[in-house]
Amino acid sequence: MGSKWVALSNTTLGVLIVSINMSIMLIALPDIFRGIGVDPLHPGNTGLLLWLIMSYLVVTAVLVVSFGRLGDMCGRTRMYNLGFAVFTLFSVLLSVTWQHGTAGALWLIAMRVLQGVGGAMLMANSSAILTDAFPSDQRGLALGLNQVAGIAGSFIGLVLGGLLGPLNWRLVFLVSVPFGLFGTVWAYLKLRDTGIRTPARPDWWGNLTFAAGLIAVLVGITYGIQPYAGHTMGWTDPAVLAALAGGVALLVLFCFVETRVAEPMFRLGLFRIRAFTAGNLASLLASLGRGGLMFILIIWLQGIWLPRHGYGFTQTPLWAGIYMLPLTLGFLVAGPASGWASDRFGARTFATGGMLLAAGTFVALQSLPVDFGYPGFAVILLLNGVGMGLFAAPNRAAIMNSLPPDQRGVGAGISTTFQNSAMVLSIGIFFSLMITGLAGSLPGALTGGLTAQGVPAADAAKIAGLPPVGVLFASLLGYNPVRTLLGPQILGHLPPGHAAYLTGREFFPQLISQPFAQGLAVAFDFAACLIAAVASLLRGGRYVHDDRARRPAEGRGPQPVAAPAAEDPAPAPPAPPPCTGSP
Repeated sequence: MGSKWVALSNTTLGVLIVSINMSIMLIALPDIFRGIGVDPLHPGNTGLLLWLIMSYLVVTAVLVVSFGRLGDMCGRTRMYNLGFAVFTLFSVLLSVTWQHGTAGALWLIAMRVLQGVGGAMLMANSSAILTDAFPSDQRGLALGLNQVAGIAGSFIGLVLGGLLGPLNWRLVFLVSVPFGLFGTVWAYLKLRDTGIRTPARPDWWGNLTFAAGLIAVLVGITYGIQPYAGHTMGWTDPAVLAALAGGVALLVLFCFVETRVAEPMFRLGLFRIRAFTAGNLASLLASLGRGGLMFILIIWLQGIWLPRHGYGFTQTPLWAGIYMLPLTLGFLVAGPASGWASDRFGARTFATGGMLLAAGTFVALQSLPVDFGYPGFAVILLLNGVGMGLFAAPNRAAIMNSLPPDQRGVGAGISTTFQNSAMVLSIGIFFSLMITGLAGSLPGALTGGLTAQGVPAADAAKIAGLPPVGVLFASLLGYNPVRTLLGPQILGHLPPGHAAYLTGREFFPQLISQPFAQGLAVAFDFAACLIAAVASLLRGGRYVHDDRARRPAEGRGPQPVAAPAAEDPAPAPPAPPPCTGSP
């Protein structure tokens, strides 16, 4: 097997297991919390629930730029191989957790953070390794396969978590270990560095301000969707506002620092390359829409549709993943094909068309009744996957093609930061929009429905006054929401028939359907796919940065011309000595 195909197969395996681990816990969380003896819906445990979901996403978003820069300095393959080993080690430590209660949850969160460190090393350097290994007229296919594996992995993780969690919650983490061991050995034996190394001094202030600023923003978003002082959400919490404002200030300071240091972590001049800037903006907006769609579909299927079609609440997590498979199929079909075609005809047509198709599927989903017919729903999901696949592969290839050889690692890191940060942003934005939609009509519907079944008015009012985020989390986790809200004390005093009806598969899905439809409309109105399509359209003609600074016209074969001075990066430095610094 040629070295470029070794690079493609190994990096695709690495990106796949990293992305699977971004979502595998979502479906398996109830089994994990039962395994360590923690009630995630208890008000004091909401933070544990959120951080078990978010810690991995936050770490991979924050560290990919630094690890990409370190790859540019010390060798991308060296950083990538180390990432495989780190990821595998902490997958093992996650699976052998021996603690219970809050201590067990904190252990899992800490190990997820460190597992995310390994994941960030893999994600930061995989695209750069492929860009080094493949010529520009084959990168679309290679990066397309790699990118589609990453996106599809987030949906494959849902099904895997639903299958493995009920068997044994430790398998959720253990499943990555054999692939990690194989990938680590294979990478150390076969992967070779073919890119340019750039020796540099550590940019400590750049690393510090970027990491602290991004962490502050993402932490602020995480706590913004939690209730605060009688409010349904925490966006008025001074600590949340301070985190968001402080984070933005630190990121502004980071930009200032990067223009002053001799050897910056990230060369801000890269944003003068229109293909790089427009591609990253489109990627951010597309990831916002994709992440929000995933959470909305999970809640829609688990909280309403599946129970109304005969599935018990504990069965809904697995079946939600299965019923969303047409989305993954669309990615797998369209991604490699559009990557291959973009090598010949350029990225703009495919990426822009894909986002327009995705925007159309958001409109189609909004037009469906809450209790939809599945065949039509499956076709819409398939088309959404096709649209996202048409966009993802050419867009990533266009971003990587635009980078000078000595900046591919850090450029890939910036691109991955945009994509991974969007997942956290999408949780904050779409949960907030859904909670806003539910807060107006759910309390009244809940009060009326409970009192009609004999629940005392005072108890019904108290339950209806609880923050709607609890209902969303219950639906997300596959718990029986009404049984969770009422508890055994209230249910024990009701007539058996009424108690069975309240906790059955009809009451809650019917109760939440109308409020959910209102929240759904608000959330889909926000869908960012049209804006992403505009950003993709503005990327300009095909831009390929290589040693000859080629810039072929869009839709034609390669035609060597000089790149514009404003987009002409600095020439590559000579071969560096062995790496001794850090980013």
